[in-house]
Amino acid sequence: MELFIVSFASLLAGFVDSIVGGGGLILVPALFAVFPTAPPATLFGTNKGASVWGTAFATVQFSRRVEMRWAALLPAAAASFVAAFAGAWLVTVVSPAYLRKVLPGVLLAVLIYTLFKKELGRHHAPRFSGAKEAYLASAIGAVIGFYDGFFGPGTGSFLVFLFVRLLGYDFLSASASAKLINTTTNVASLVLFIAKGHIWWHFVLAMALANVAGSLLGTRLALKHGTGFVRLVFIGVVSALILKTGYDAFLR
Repeated sequence: MELFIVSFASLLAGFVDSIVGGGGLILVPALFAVFPTAPPATLFGTNKGASVWGTAFATVQFSRRVEMRWAALLPAAAASFVAAFAGAWLVTVVSPAYLRKVLPGVLLAVLIYTLFKKELGRHHAPRFSGAKEAYLASAIGAVIGFYDGFFGPGTGSFLVFLFVRLLGYDFLSASASAKLINTTTNVASLVLFIAKGHIWWHFVLAMALANVAGSLLGTRLALKHGTGFVRLVFIGVVSALILKTGYDAFLR
């Protein structure tokens, strides 16, 4: 029964994550609810072991149908990998607890900005090219990669928002680009969790398969319905993140 519950949660997480990020909002609480006495690091490692496959498959699916600006994204992926590994290491020696009260406010600002800017992310009009785009994308990858390794909630949503706001991508292209960065940050964190033995391999296989299934379904819907659909899901996921992180920070 435990395997069924966490695998179903992984499927739902893969579905949401493939569209706009935020799958951890579903899978991580499910793992903590099913295994309340397990070490948190082991549950986080198991989450990464499953979710990395969904984001990787989503990246491949998006890359076949959406313009991927590889000259900017590959350096960004490399920067995010190094930064995420550094963040994951830092969290083993410094607590990120102080971020809990800041995060809901940051997410609320992102939501309000998106709601008021009706045309934000509706059209794909990259603002930069060449080295300038690569530098800016790498800066985004490094900052959010470090955040993902150190703390994590809302990583996918932050990536999508920054690619839209700073680079001029539409929501569909931003989501596709975010999947590549999120895959590399997941791999970086996973390497550290594996090295420290914080992963349940006997659960990961089934959860990974479920995550990929959900990811493929979510990617198909995103590609079918386009940037308007992704924008709506983005608003929904960020709203849910505000409620969840706000509850964790102030009411728990």
